[in-house]
Amino acid sequence: MLTECFDAQRHLSNVPLFNGYSQSEREHVARGCQMRRFSRGDMVCWAGEHCDAFHFVISGQVKLYVASSTGMEKVVELIGPGQSFAEATMFLPDPHLLNAQALQDTLIMSVSKEAIYSEIQRNPGFSLRMLSGVSTWFKRLLMDVESYSLQNGMQRLIGYLLRDVNLEHGRDLGVVTVALPVSKAVIASRLSLTPEYFSRVLHQLESEGLIEIKRREIRLLDARRLARYGTH
Repeated sequence: MLTECFDAQRHLSNVPLFNGYSQSEREHVARGCQMRRFSRGDMVCWAGEHCDAFHFVISGQVKLYVASSTGMEKVVELIGPGQSFAEATMFLPDPHLLNAQALQDTLIMSVSKEAIYSEIQRNPGFSLRMLSGVSTWFKRLLMDVESYSLQNGMQRLIGYLLRDVNLEHGRDLGVVTVALPVSKAVIASRLSLTPEYFSRVLHQLESEGLIEIKRREIRLLDARRLARYGTH
């Protein structure tokens, strides 16, 4: 669903790609922006569709995934507020490789391919910013491949729980609460785990006194001991 009136320039100022842009520069890009609202379960784009824009999540959550002919899904990435997707695909002649689905009511600003190409021609330095964004995406994919190849399921799950925890030596962390942004089944797929294994490991960690589980909230009772436990 399209949103007729929105302040594209204000939202562009929050996109890392356009940090440091002047008002006049943002005005130029804003002409190629479109705001859309999606309800939970709506498809933002399908694999196989032509890619004519990249997308920036203003609010909500988007799941990027691949699906087999039998209906099996593998979640590749979860995109939340302040994050974007489809930058790399936009420069390829190929269609979308991933499906994108709203996991909750979501507001997305799409920046058209034409606007990006025009900006590259007008401001050659902008292409370096685009390359930086694509490189960041590529780095995340390499880290995923590394974790799938070198870490077991327990280590991947613990790494996910500790992803935003600063384990700097000597700092008193206390109890840290991690709010799962989506269902456990979706996170399990993101980590290439079955939902059953995901739940079993969580309960094992709880029985060891490392965490407490309360629906979508996980309380890390001793983050440093939890990190060490993952190396066993």
